[in-house]
Amino acid sequence: MPSRTERPSLQPRAVMISVAVLLAAGFGLTLLIFYPGVMTYDAKFVYEDIAKGTMGDWQSPVMVWLWGVIDPIAPGPGSMFLLIATTYWAGFGMLSLALASRGKTVALLLPLLAMTPPALAFAGIIWRDVLLATCWLLAATVAFAVSERQSPIRPAGQGLALVLLISGVLLRPNALLAAPILAAYIVWLSRVSLRRTAILYVPAMIGLFGTVQLAYYGMLDAKRQHPLQTIMIFDLGGISHFAKQNQFPVAWSESESAMLLNGCYQPTMWDIYWRLKPCDFVMRKVERETGLFGTPAIPSAWLTAVLHHPVAYLQHRSAFMWNFLAADNLGMWTADVEHPMERVYADRAAFNALVAAHDAIKPTPFLRAGFWLLACIVICGWSWRRSGPREASFALAVCGSATVYVASFYALGVASDFRYGYWAVLAAIAGGIVASSGEARTNEPEG
Repeated sequence: MPSRTERPSLQPRAVMISVAVLLAAGFGLTLLIFYPGVMTYDAKFVYEDIAKGTMGDWQSPVMVWLWGVIDPIAPGPGSMFLLIATTYWAGFGMLSLALASRGKTVALLLPLLAMTPPALAFAGIIWRDVLLATCWLLAATVAFAVSERQSPIRPAGQGLALVLLISGVLLRPNALLAAPILAAYIVWLSRVSLRRTAILYVPAMIGLFGTVQLAYYGMLDAKRQHPLQTIMIFDLGGISHFAKQNQFPVAWSESESAMLLNGCYQPTMWDIYWRLKPCDFVMRKVERETGLFGTPAIPSAWLTAVLHHPVAYLQHRSAFMWNFLAADNLGMWTADVEHPMERVYADRAAFNALVAAHDAIKPTPFLRAGFWLLACIVICGWSWRRSGPREASFALAVCGSATVYVASFYALGVASDFRYGYWAVLAAIAGGIVASSGEARTNEPEG
């Protein structure tokens, strides 16, 4: 029997072994359920660009380049799925092992929560939103793992974390608003400081914006396809609906005008004006008949509409945000993009079991972006007042960045799928467990 003094040293080892078993089981389960991954239409367009040898900025050209590099590993969706699954489990794994190494039994909850439907149901679906979330999770956990290490491990870990952070921004440039919060944590690690974060915020955002421009249009020579104007088209449609006045820089027929002002608008997605009948006449005229899409005419019309009808703009944006946060939106992708009337992996028992679990909780708050946004806000408040400095810094970084990221969709969102809030799911799970593992704060956090 071990002596009384030996028992504390055995506890971390036992917890780490248990965590390692759970992580291996989770990774294996992910492969069993999803391999070679679920291709979505967005992913299909990206993969087709690899074959064409062309890149545009509608989808991320960095994802096109990256997928082309790793594609020989498992041609088709397999390589990208393996990247997502590996970063997913590496993120949860490094974090749970870091906690387990200090004997924190709460570490056992991380791999278990990673296997629950709100998180796992998306870990095998090829969306850049998912890869963004897994890259940022891994970035934060690498930083957490090296936060008490000495040189050269600590700066090397910080460097890797920054690369992963930048990779997420290159996948989704709308993450620019949230990235500086995570960057501040990576740079300063266990020091909670609103002042330092505020000082870093604008320079970091400018630097990351410059990195996107350099990568997209310098290194990769991506074709400009004007994705920002999709936001403006959606806003022009929304403002037209609530103001009951046409805000587009084109003239409509009487029947088209009636549809635009009364029948077309839904606070769900901009696709209503692009490809969904009967309101696809909007983009048909704006893009193909008049050629105005991609020209300064759209930003000019948008700015005029917002300035002249600010209440209508806020009504439209508030309606969209409420739908995004609280409605029963698209969750787990199950359609076969090659045979749209069929479900992918219909004969795979493990996949069907996860679909059933996902569908069972779909009506609940657990598949509402608003629930995870609220969870992140609560965790930030709890961490700021109650958790130890190392744990609080991590929780505030991941949950703070997730809060800003989800909130940014108020102005930037053009669709309300649950996947757009996926970073908040991973952040709340990771941040909540880490915050609960820390000792109670003994003095006030640094301001």
